[in-house]
Amino acid sequence: MSLSSFSYKIQEKTLFSKSLVWEINKDFYHQNGIAAWSSSIVPHQITNSSLAASAYAELIYAFLKDIESNLGSNKIVYILELGAGSGRLCYNIIKQLDQLMIDSDGCSTKFCYVLSDMVEDNLEFYSNHPKLQEYYNRGILDISYFDAEKSQELFLRKSKSKIAVSDLEQPILSIANYFFDSLPNELYYFENGNVFNCSVSIDSVTDPVGKTAHELISDMEFKFYKSAIKETPFENIIFNNILSQYNQACSDTYILFPKLAMECLSNISSLSKMGLVLLTMDKGYKEIQELATRKKPDIVKHGSFSLWVNFHALSQFCILSGGLSMFDSSTNFSIDFGCLSLIKQPFKYKLFKEAYKKHLSQSNLDDHNTMKKLVYKNLASVGLSDLLGLIRLNSYDSSIFISLLPSIKLLSKNISIKQRARLRQTIIAVWNKYYSIKDDYDLSYELGGLMYDIGCYNEALEYFKYSATIFGDMVDVDYNQILCYYQLREDELFHKTLKAAKLRFPETNKFLSLDNLDMT
Repeated sequence: MSLSSFSYKIQEKTLFSKSLVWEINKDFYHQNGIAAWSSSIVPHQITNSSLAASAYAELIYAFLKDIESNLGSNKIVYILELGAGSGRLCYNIIKQLDQLMIDSDGCSTKFCYVLSDMVEDNLEFYSNHPKLQEYYNRGILDISYFDAEKSQELFLRKSKSKIAVSDLEQPILSIANYFFDSLPNELYYFENGNVFNCSVSIDSVTDPVGKTAHELISDMEFKFYKSAIKETPFENIIFNNILSQYNQACSDTYILFPKLAMECLSNISSLSKMGLVLLTMDKGYKEIQELATRKKPDIVKHGSFSLWVNFHALSQFCILSGGLSMFDSSTNFSIDFGCLSLIKQPFKYKLFKEAYKKHLSQSNLDDHNTMKKLVYKNLASVGLSDLLGLIRLNSYDSSIFISLLPSIKLLSKNISIKQRARLRQTIIAVWNKYYSIKDDYDLSYELGGLMYDIGCYNEALEYFKYSATIFGDMVDVDYNQILCYYQLREDELFHKTLKAAKLRFPETNKFLSLDNLDMT
């Protein structure tokens, strides 16, 4: 990245892994909390999608079935989500996993899903979210602080219990969903059989004094420096073996080395006597050939910043530690979904492996993302049935539904009986999976309007009531509820609600037209 003609110095040359940029990235999440997602600063449709949740839920369910067969079901299996962000992914996973357990042919393995994050505001948000209370009360959901750089145990805040090294009798299953891409990395440069350590200096195109982390990251510029390494850089033999692979295969190449991520895997694995299985989804490189041509690291700015994950190194770490790695051999464009394992006797987990292969062959997330983008680019020529099909294929994801809503409204003005039934089913399924993150978008109001337009007045009324509960009294919500009572011939409720609305909003004339409606 080239520097501007004039810039402000934030930090002089420092080892990349020790750079201030990582603390500034942390500061971004601490400063913004849930607003990082609710204000759409950080993209999160893919990271929190219902389709991703479905894949995770299916794999977790298969894992629990294998546990029951191999080890018995009398001990709790803990499912640890790292850096849970808004908590939306967790809600959709646990909702779908719970249904799979209910519908199962007898899987009785006990589980507890643990939402973890390093931002206290996020943990507080999870704790109080209305859609999560049922799962807390049933003991299948808990919360814990977790910092990848420091945490070596978990304290579960709902059950007030602690999980320390070797406490767990069952393997621990972890989810690292767009988690590794923002952890500190070492950076090395390889050239003609030599290894160089990389440092970075940070400048800003504007005066950094008084700036938020968001503003600092947006204005940052980097300059990279190389210094030859003469001695083995790590005490860990496996780390050095992986570096040796890169030195043999790469030249004129910069490679991010996820030392902290590998240590994090070891720390989590140590909590269980049976080891760790980790499911991960992110943008990254899983083959050494992909790494062999990399130049300076691509620092992706999106409010915070992230990097492309070196999945090859993480895979090699697990394999050389006696574990295994599973990644799709196909080339993906933006999303890789894989499994990293430090588990004992991995060959016994047959249902889990079959579920992973099935997921890759039938519902590849990268392909779904590509098809979604194709539809977005061609909305003018796409029909209502096509849009409803895309929403169903993406597991009724609310973010996708919202992005398509203007087109759905337009197309639903000329709708067939079958399309009306399908749209009604879609609305119900989308709301069932919706998890509010304090955003200003009133989905319940929009769903109520669609239900009204297709003649489902009782259901429209329920969504308008949701809107009033969540966002408070509003003229349009009252007006639409009154129209629903009119369509339903609920005369008493019509007049009662109209009278109350006039008292609440005495300065509006919108309700005057309702006095003249024919109630016969």
